[in-house]
Amino acid sequence: MSVTRLSFPELETLATYQIDRVNGPTNAQADLRLFGKSESDVRVTLYRDHHAWCPYCQKVWLWLEEKQIPYQIKKVTMFCYGNKEGWYKSLVPSGMLPALELDGRVITESDDILLALERTFGTLGYGLEDDKVLPLRRLERLLFRAWCSWLCSRATSSGDEQRQRDQFKVVVGKVEEVLGSTPGAYFLDQFSTVDVIFTPFLERMNASLFYYKGYSLREENPRLADWFAAMESRETYRGTQSDFHTHAHDLPPQLGGCWSNGEQKTKNNQVQVDSGPWFGLPDVSYPEPETSRAEALQRVLKHRANIIKVNPADDKLFEEALSCALTYMMTGEVCVPPPGSDVALRYLRDRISVPRDMSIYAGKRLREALEATAALVGNGQGTPIPVNHRRDQDPANFGKK
Repeated sequence: MSVTRLSFPELETLATYQIDRVNGPTNAQADLRLFGKSESDVRVTLYRDHHAWCPYCQKVWLWLEEKQIPYQIKKVTMFCYGNKEGWYKSLVPSGMLPALELDGRVITESDDILLALERTFGTLGYGLEDDKVLPLRRLERLLFRAWCSWLCSRATSSGDEQRQRDQFKVVVGKVEEVLGSTPGAYFLDQFSTVDVIFTPFLERMNASLFYYKGYSLREENPRLADWFAAMESRETYRGTQSDFHTHAHDLPPQLGGCWSNGEQKTKNNQVQVDSGPWFGLPDVSYPEPETSRAEALQRVLKHRANIIKVNPADDKLFEEALSCALTYMMTGEVCVPPPGSDVALRYLRDRISVPRDMSIYAGKRLREALEATAALVGNGQGTPIPVNHRRDQDPANFGKK
């Protein structure tokens, strides 16, 4: 039975989610992080991408959060989703990300940035140039190359596809051996810079290989499963963590293409990542916070006007449909949206970006509500996400977090 949808003023009363973005948990919306210190303590400015898609930015971001170094954040456009800002090109002529300003000195290249931070603020467990760390840095690059070779090269035959898979699994086996040789779940005897270095691409491997190759890195490798679980026990990582849907669609323009093997398992995985159910995917294992729905609601209401503006549907139709989806998310009560709104709801479903917009469980709850509401009126799908770039969504529309 259809029920009366909650109005937006009524939904506003349910938007109780609040966090201290400056001193509280790691989050993607902050422009300043102080960790309880004073603004006068800020010596660092991190330049990272608006969408939190850049893996090298995530590495530096996570290091700063773990060390609790006060810093400010300035967000810049990645090449794959828009033109680089002129002010940033003046500061960093190459336009590359990340960049970091430390005591007035601009540094690029993530490893050079980490080295400079270590020399200024001390190491995170072990330093980049430690004898225990150097071979693990080489292993991370070896794993990266094996992943790119499999994911970004079009196999000419089933035998070629299997060869690339086998080559990747050989390197993963070496990673499993290293993780199995330590007393805990991390790469060394304690959490360290090594784990920070591995985090961005292991996260992206987990997502992309599930979606494009039908291979579940986390489920097929027990030591890596333990490592992911250990990382998710850290509030710092949870604040930077993305989901399968975001990475499956942000990686192709960054990597120059990701090739699906077309196998049935892969196709099944793609349907689940794109259309749900999103709960049960091996992209997160820590318990869902009680605040996930309230967080999703708060983030939608924060950007409600722009969410409606960028949607290709009629504003009035979409606004009504959106309030139906939010009603369902917050109360569990079914509200049938207007005819033809299925496309508009799924357009938004496909463009939720984790963690730029919200954390991973909040994203799942919002996608779930949008899909369930859209299914009440039809099977229409939104405009496909571009493969060559992501310039369908101007980050300027969502600049104020």
